[in-house]
Amino acid sequence: MATLPLRERLALKLRGYLTVAVVSVGLIACDLFQRSVITGLARLLPARRIAILSSWERLLAYFVIGSARRIGGARIPPPPTIPGQAGVLVLMNHQSLLDIPLVVMALRPHHPCIVTRARYARGKPLISHMVRLYQYPVVEPGATGRHSLQRITEAARESAVPFVVFPEGTRTRDGGIGPWKAGGLRRILRVRRWTVYLLVADGYWRTATFTDFLQSVSTIDGRAVSVGPFEGPEPGADPDAFIHEMREQMQIALVGLRSRV
Repeated sequence: MATLPLRERLALKLRGYLTVAVVSVGLIACDLFQRSVITGLARLLPARRIAILSSWERLLAYFVIGSARRIGGARIPPPPTIPGQAGVLVLMNHQSLLDIPLVVMALRPHHPCIVTRARYARGKPLISHMVRLYQYPVVEPGATGRHSLQRITEAARESAVPFVVFPEGTRTRDGGIGPWKAGGLRRILRVRRWTVYLLVADGYWRTATFTDFLQSVSTIDGRAVSVGPFEGPEPGADPDAFIHEMREQMQIALVGLRSRV
C-alpha cells in the first residue's frame, strides 16, 4: 500500500474504517436481537435450538464477511464445506479476525462449538453473550490449569455439534503455522473418537490485528482448503503422534495454497 499514491492510500483506509463502522453498528443491533428474539426462540423451542442457533450464527458470519467484501473490497471466496455434525473436530490455522466467520460458513448444517479466549467472554457486544448462549468453553491464553482443561474436556465429550480448535492459540504475524498449544487438544482427542478435518486459510495474515484490519482490509486476497477426513485416535490412547501428523498436514496444505499464488 505504501507505493500507492496518497489519494488511493487514503481511499483504502477509508474503506477499512467504514467497514469496521458498519460491522460495529450491526453487531450492536444484532446483540439486542440475539438477547431477546434468538435467546427466546432457543428456550421456547428446545428441539430446534441447534437449528436456530446455527442459522443465526451463519447469518452473522455472512454479514461480517459480506461487509469486508462489499465495503472493504476484500477478496474472500466461499470456504470449502465441512460436515457440521457431532463427532467432527475441525483444526484451523489462526491468521486473522475473520477466522471464526470463515469456519462458521464452512460448517454445514450445524454451528460449531469453539474453544474461546476468556477476554471475549466479557465486554464485547454480541460476542460475549454469544459465548454464553452457545456454551463455548472459555480458557485463558496459555492456561493449562486443571479447571481450564476440565472445561474443554467436558465440552468436547458432550458436544452435539462440531468442535473447533485453533491449536496455535494466537494469530501469527507472517501467516505461517506457529507452535501448537497441545495440552487442551490432547484432552479433546482422548475423550471420544473424532472425525478430524483441517481448515487451512491464507491471505488474511496482514490483517491479523484490529489496527491492521482498519488499514488493510482491501488487501485481503483470501483462499482456503479443507483437508481430511482423518480418523482420530481411539479414546484414551496417546494422541501425540496424531497431533504431530495433523500439524505436518496443515503445513503442507499452507505451502500448497501459497504455491497457487
